[in-house]
Amino acid sequence: MAYPLFQAGGGGSTPTSALQLWYRPVELETAVELNRAWHSALPVVRNVWGAVCYVAEFDGVFYATALWTRPINRSLPVKTWLELRRLAVAPDAPRNTASRMLAWMARDIARTRPEVVRLISYQDVERHTGGIYRAAGWVRGDQRAQAGKRWNHKTRSRNPDQSVSAKVRWEKHLRGD
Repeated sequence: MAYPLFQAGGGGSTPTSALQLWYRPVELETAVELNRAWHSALPVVRNVWGAVCYVAEFDGVFYATALWTRPINRSLPVKTWLELRRLAVAPDAPRNTASRMLAWMARDIARTRPEVVRLISYQDVERHTGGIYRAAGWVRGDQRAQAGKRWNHKTRSRNPDQSVSAKVRWEKHLRGD
């Protein structure tokens, strides 16, 4: 008996490939709730007013979410750069969901927000390898950014919802800057 290589129709009740997911903008409240459910280390996200939020879905079920805001670092261009504050993927999401979503969001932001010239994100080196960024065509940015940085608690308090481990900044240039 012969079996088809791919499932007919929508692919069954769960997607088998990140290529089957649909990516779209979503309301902030939905993205925050999904992040709370799925983010491995930082389920709480604060100060995200004005956030640009997305989801990956299949057949009405969400598999990933992302929240973008202006850069937290006040020395970076806040009008022309966006920072990926959270990317959370469901445990049952298909392989490569994160990198495919990163690539799609970069294209969507480039198309819908012409003022944005660069995207940035910070990789926690204790938890991640940066593979999703490489796969999505991002490049390593300023290696000094957040690398072992210590906070001066007299001038600025540390946000308890952020990781204190060393970070690597990744960048996606959307157009000349």
